[in-house]
Amino acid sequence: MPILNEATWHLYLIRLDNGHLYTGITTDVSRRFGEHRNSRGAKFLRGRRRLKLVFSSAIGDRSSALKIEAAVKKLPKQKKEALINGDFSIDELSVS
Repeated sequence: MPILNEATWHLYLIRLDNGHLYTGITTDVSRRFGEHRNSRGAKFLRGRRRLKLVFSSAIGDRSSALKIEAAVKKLPKQKKEALINGDFSIDELSVS
């Protein structure tokens, strides 16, 4: 039996006030960003001020999102900035 209404997963990047980038995945970017802003998200972001959502992209299923997230986390900051600026695409990542 096929799975109905499977949620679309998204990759997102948040910029901290010190310039660092946080990468995550979710099915609802605005809800998850709100959780991060209200210190209910990842421990790494708790208590951080001036968070800014700088990138999000629909990926598809959870498995694909996890693979893309892992690949993006391995990128150097310069490549992440290129992703944010549109000079680099998620499609260019080699994910198996």
